[in-house]
Amino acid sequence: MKIFSDKIFVSTHGNNDIKNITEDVEKVIKKSGVKEGIVTVFVVGSTAGITTIEYEPGLIKDLPESLERIAPVNKRYYHDNTWNDGNGYAHIRSSIIGTSLTIPIGNGELESGTWQQIVLIDFDNRARQRNIICKIIGE
Repeated sequence: MKIFSDKIFVSTHGNNDIKNITEDVEKVIKKSGVKEGIVTVFVVGSTAGITTIEYEPGLIKDLPESLERIAPVNKRYYHDNTWNDGNGYAHIRSSIIGTSLTIPIGNGELESGTWQQIVLIDFDNRARQRNIICKIIGE
């Protein structure tokens, strides 16, 4: 059994910026040499998320609009009372979407669907440099 770890760094604009990181994760898998196993993709921070979507213009608009209905930006959150940073909604969205995703690896490739891309979503209210950890376990 082999364990391999690497990082991906992504600059974002915040405000629901969605970045397709599928190719970046695939490069890490190739670099690892693992043929059969799993990869966990984890974003460091509590105002971003990792998930899969069909990365196409309609869903790039639909997902933020849907999240706005669930955790609206213009609502006052108790978190904002603590830090006065105005990003309570970003923490809520991150907790709903989640900060990690585990995907099987088969024959040295992601075993994901044709229309299933891995995305980073930055919910925060400012630009950020995001640190994504890829941990691969397999052989």
